[in-house]
Amino acid sequence: MREKPETIIADVGLRIAEARRARGWTQQDAADRLGMEVQSWQRIERGTNLTIRSMVRIAAALGVATKDFFEQPSSQRKAGRPKSG
Repeated sequence: MREKPETIIADVGLRIAEARRARGWTQQDAADRLGMEVQSWQRIERGTNLTIRSMVRIAAALGVATKDFFEQPSSQRKAGRPKSG
């Protein structure tokens, strides 16, 4: 089964939002820490306006590995199945 790029990008946006919320940050907090407008941050979480370069910067700011954005969000992980890593 072949994944659609749009689906992957949208999923990455969801994982970024999940990592932000795990730190207790608002979208405005995250945007401020990365020196961008909140509207730009909102587009990132929707899976638009997202580049590899921005993912690396976001991961560093959130204190996570960039590869974590490509894992299944914890809200969608099956119970009892540990996070690979």
